[in-house]
Amino acid sequence: MNFISTRSASPAVSLSQAIAAGLAPDGGLYVPEQMPAARTLHAGDSIAITAAHLLQPFFAGDPLAAELPVICSEAFDFPAPLQPLATANDHVLELFHGPTAAFKDFGARFLAASLSRLRAGQTRPLTIVVATSGDTGAAVAAAFHNQPNLQVVVLYPDGRVSPRQAHQLGCLGGNIRALRVAGSFDDCQAMAKQALNDAELQAQVPLSSANSISLGRLLPQMSYYAHAALTHQAVHGGLLNFVIPTGNLGNAMAAIMARALGVPLGRIVLATNANRVLPDYFAGGDYAPKASVATLANAMDVGAPSNFERLRWFHRGDDVALRGAFQSFSVDDATITETIGARYRQFGEVFCPHTATAVHVLEQLRSSGEAAPLDHWAVAATAHPAKFEAVVEPLIGREVPVPPALAALLERPAHAEPCAPEYAALREKLL
Repeated sequence: MNFISTRSASPAVSLSQAIAAGLAPDGGLYVPEQMPAARTLHAGDSIAITAAHLLQPFFAGDPLAAELPVICSEAFDFPAPLQPLATANDHVLELFHGPTAAFKDFGARFLAASLSRLRAGQTRPLTIVVATSGDTGAAVAAAFHNQPNLQVVVLYPDGRVSPRQAHQLGCLGGNIRALRVAGSFDDCQAMAKQALNDAELQAQVPLSSANSISLGRLLPQMSYYAHAALTHQAVHGGLLNFVIPTGNLGNAMAAIMARALGVPLGRIVLATNANRVLPDYFAGGDYAPKASVATLANAMDVGAPSNFERLRWFHRGDDVALRGAFQSFSVDDATITETIGARYRQFGEVFCPHTATAVHVLEQLRSSGEAAPLDHWAVAATAHPAKFEAVVEPLIGREVPVPPALAALLERPAHAEPCAPEYAALREKLL
């Protein structure tokens, strides 16, 4: 299968080439030249087996095709359980059981396993440039740590990630370098994209991406939605609907693509924090990126969602059709805190701020009647609440136990270099 740019000004490439490049030369995002036919998948398979079957058409004819089952086994060696919530027919898909306690471990580990094979025998190291609003950078850093011929430079907005997120970003060392940027996530993302489009720099320092703009991260994220939906259908019958907390739209885009491949997913509703670019668009306004606003759900503090370009491309630029296909709701900080506290007091449930946005949106869908009582819904739990102890613990009145893998990272010393929010500063560091 070949992959083309959303901007149609770059030649078609193989999947391996798209994964290695990250961003297309014309600045667009890589998408399949055509979506494969619906896949036949089976409940009861592991996530790794489901992933290999689901992804096989995308790897057809690619140098990595023969390695796909092993890549999936390496990447998906931890669970993503679909758990019932206290409210009837509601569920939570726990995506935080990986090494850095966030859903981004799935895509980051798949990308690292793929790139390590593509770089085998290369003498020049490849530098992965990744902008993060909180969880992406830690997942990428952990996945690529000590991988030969691969280096990682993580850019994060200084003071806009949780203390534990910041510690994870700077605690690995070795081939991982953390830059704390004196700006917003949007600054970090713009700097990373500029580096990837700098041909003169690339000639001296080969670069690639590990943000959700990378197909190597986006495609494997379809797998946990497929696994959850198949498991649910086998037990309950019918489709599983989802509310997905989202910032850069990568996680939601994976669910949308999985549904297009025949995975038994129903409605997909987007939950954001106070950054309202997506809710305003789906309510009928223009798509108008804005400077991001700092919130308690910091990993979603995105004012210019990169994957919107992919989403619009998949709908052939038809804004009417796109707006008719999805809903998006904004949740402010006061409501996030209220939801975390109330769900714990009522049901003993503990959520991170990002998951709480989706839980609140699902509550609103239920109370308004938009979600029928017999319909089954799930929220995507994107991170473990222990990563946000400063927010969560005062609201529930107790400590949140730290998962062992996260505890091991927090015991390591951490260091991050300061960086101005200007491309010239990043370029100098990369050189």
